[in-house]
Amino acid sequence: MTNTRAFSAPGKALLAGGYLVLDPQYRSYVVALSSRMHGVVRRKTSNSESWFIVTVRSTQFNGDEWNYKVSKPAGYEVYEVNGLRNPFAEQVVKVVVSYCQPNVLNMSDVAVEIYSDPGYHSVGESKLKKNEEKQFRFHDSTITEVPKTGLGSSAGLVTVLTTCLLSVFCRGLDVGSEKDLGIIHNISQIAHCQAQGKVGSGFDVAAAVFGSIIYQRFDAKLIENLPTSQSRDYDAALRDLIDTTNWNFTHDNITLPSGIRLIMGDVSSGSETTKLVAKVKTWYNENYPRSLNVYREINDGNSKFIDGIEKLTELSKKDPLSYESLLKALDSGSDTKAIPVISQIRQAIDQVRRNFQLMTQESGADIEPPVQTELLNQSMQLKGVLTGVVPGAGGYDAIALVTTESANIPSQTLNNERFSAVTWLDLRQENIGVIEENPLHYEGLQ
Repeated sequence: MTNTRAFSAPGKALLAGGYLVLDPQYRSYVVALSSRMHGVVRRKTSNSESWFIVTVRSTQFNGDEWNYKVSKPAGYEVYEVNGLRNPFAEQVVKVVVSYCQPNVLNMSDVAVEIYSDPGYHSVGESKLKKNEEKQFRFHDSTITEVPKTGLGSSAGLVTVLTTCLLSVFCRGLDVGSEKDLGIIHNISQIAHCQAQGKVGSGFDVAAAVFGSIIYQRFDAKLIENLPTSQSRDYDAALRDLIDTTNWNFTHDNITLPSGIRLIMGDVSSGSETTKLVAKVKTWYNENYPRSLNVYREINDGNSKFIDGIEKLTELSKKDPLSYESLLKALDSGSDTKAIPVISQIRQAIDQVRRNFQLMTQESGADIEPPVQTELLNQSMQLKGVLTGVVPGAGGYDAIALVTTESANIPSQTLNNERFSAVTWLDLRQENIGVIEENPLHYEGLQ
């Protein structure tokens, strides 16, 4: 086995689902994005037989580094030797070590270098470094001080770090294997939830592992019912949950119709998802059962959107000429009200947005705040735009547009004062989640 391997996992945009993604009964439409989180893992020589060090480093963000000591005599206790906090990296190390026992018995030191593609963070004062294969932006600030764009950086980090460590601790890992992808997914979900201190929706981790998907969540009790990590039953319960338990969740692979793409706009002011979710939960409970009707309206819109996208895909295959005319109508900015599938998709998203605007007003959670409403309404006037949303949990950090592939949104909005706060990200849809990379492609970045 080689001492060095490399992996990457994509970012995500939740186009349809919103807060309903937290409930297993509702379907969501998740597009994986070409901005990837990368990890290069190396085995090193250890100076001790009783402990080893797992180093997680990001020279890309001011040389950030965390060193986790794994003590064998102390029952594989994990702690950061300098007292530095990175809950996501720490929980991945803890969960992977617990799962992989006793394979870590004779383990040497491990070092993982993390890289993130430019789309994850606002450009700011960063410097571009590249080689013939890769390019990354290097920042003078620590990672917590660089604004995020909302593509799922924590889920990407957890997924790629999990994959890197599994490739070392559990020999023969194959990311082309459904079984191994399932293990990566389950460990990543557990570590991500433990790092957050709660069970989240999981769609960001699922997209990082599996790519673009129709997603329905697992039951939160799967993770909530794990014993505490201090319990003598924890390791056995953890392995059972990862290896043998049926998580009973949906992750059906999807792709956008041919000739259609997603374009993300960074609005450079990230939102804290956890605070938004808390406000929405309070609103939901205080306004039940009316809030349930709002959720049903959103779900109905989401379902019509998913159905409309599927109809576009079907039309592109069965009647290419009509489909080509449809794309041209979008590109020219012509009146498309007479085209049923376009009307269906736009009306579906309008239905979702109206209800998110209502929730914004009533809950105090800025799901679709007025400034984003104005941006989206202006975006709908651009040539080639099919529809647009504030992705995921909403907030101020991004907008997502579904457009034709030939639509040049940056050119159309150049010098337009209404889009002065928007940076269009160079992204495309990714069908595939975790992939193995060539470690040589990360050398000689200048």
